[in-house]
Amino acid sequence: MAVKTSSKSLVQLKEEICDIGRRIYAKGFAAGNDGNISFRLGPNEVLCTPTMISKGFMKPSDLCIVDMEGKQLAGHRKRSSEILLHLTIMKERPDVNSVVHCHPPHATAFAVAREPIPQCVLPEVEVFLGDIPITKYETPGGQKFADTVKPFVKKSNVVILANHGTVSFGETVEKAYWWTEILDAYCRILMLAKDLGRVTFLSKQETKELLDLKQKWGYSDARLEQGMENCDICANDVFRASWGDTGVTRAAFPAPHAAPPAAPAPAPAPAAVDYDAIVKAVTEQVCRELGITAA
Repeated sequence: MAVKTSSKSLVQLKEEICDIGRRIYAKGFAAGNDGNISFRLGPNEVLCTPTMISKGFMKPSDLCIVDMEGKQLAGHRKRSSEILLHLTIMKERPDVNSVVHCHPPHATAFAVAREPIPQCVLPEVEVFLGDIPITKYETPGGQKFADTVKPFVKKSNVVILANHGTVSFGETVEKAYWWTEILDAYCRILMLAKDLGRVTFLSKQETKELLDLKQKWGYSDARLEQGMENCDICANDVFRASWGDTGVTRAAFPAPHAAPPAAPAPAPAPAAVDYDAIVKAVTEQVCRELGITAA
C-alpha cells in the first residue's frame, strides 16, 4: 500500500500537533513531560514531539523531524525517546500517518491490571474500536519495546501497552487522538458501572447489528475477517491467544453472557433447643458440686 500524506503545510501540521498536545495535557492524559505525537510527512520524514517537554505547552518551533530509522534531521530540541514505537507502527501500517502515545489514567489502569477490555457494552466502542489488545511488557524506549505492538497493529487502531499507557494511530493527528479519548472514556464508564454493581452486556445479535453498521460505514473489524467466522464476537476472541504471553487474565470484569454464579446452598435449619433439659442438667451439675440432692 502506498503511503498517503497530508495536503496541509508543515506549519499547519505543527500547529495541529501542538493543539492535540494541549488537549492531551488538559485531559490529564500526560503528566509532566509524558506522551509523544508524530506525523508522517513523506516516505522518509516524520514530524515528532521532542523529549523532556510538557505536551500542554509546546510551540511549533519545538518540534523535530526524523527519518524512518529515528535519526534526527531537524529541530533544535532532541526528538522523543519513544519515536521507534511510532516508526514501527508506520512501517507496519502504510495507511497510518499519525501516532499518539500517552498515559490516560483509566485505560492505563487496565494496562497495569492486565485486564482485557470487555466487549459488547457500548455501541460507540464496538463501531470505532472493536477488540483492544494488551501488549507484552518491555522497558520503554528501545526497538524491543516498539516491537511489542507488531502482533496487534494490523488488527486494531489502539493498543494498550502493559504497565505503561496507550498508543493509537490513524490517518490524521485528530483521528489518532480520538481513539485514545474514546478508549479512556469507555474504561471510566466500565469502572463506574462496576461500582454501581454490574455491567450489562449487549446481546450477540445486538452487537452483530453494530458490526453490520461498521462495515456499511467503511470501518474494518478483525472479528469480521476470514478465519474468524466461528469467533464469539463478545468474548475478546481476536487477541485471546496472546493473553498467556502478555499476562492478561480476566479478573475484575465477568466474561460476557456468562451464567451468574450459583446461589449458595441454604444453611440447614437449627435443631430445636430443649431448654427444660438444659436447665435440669445445669441444676443437677450444681447440686453435685455442692454435695446436695436436687429436688
